[in-house]
Amino acid sequence: DYKGQKLAEQIFQGIILVSAVIGFIYGYITEQFGWTVYIVMAGFALSCLLTLPPWPMYRRNPLKWLPVQESGTEEKKATDRKPKRHSKS
Repeated sequence: DYKGQKLAEQIFQGIILVSAVIGFIYGYITEQFGWTVYIVMAGFALSCLLTLPPWPMYRRNPLKWLPVQESGTEEKKATDRKPKRHSKS
């Protein structure tokens, strides 16, 4: 559902943003850029774990699909159709 997709997107972006800020601050304090990368990667992995599977919190508002309508084109017999004529070139 669309509300679940919006919630998943907000959670994903929030975790990425928070982990980037924390990673930057920790990397700046320790003067190690590697820690910044590790923390951002951990935040990415956590956000993927929370948002990619179809958790029940994302499926609270299911979409109402229209019922299948018969178009009637499959019921036509081959004899009811006019044969196609190919023009001579």
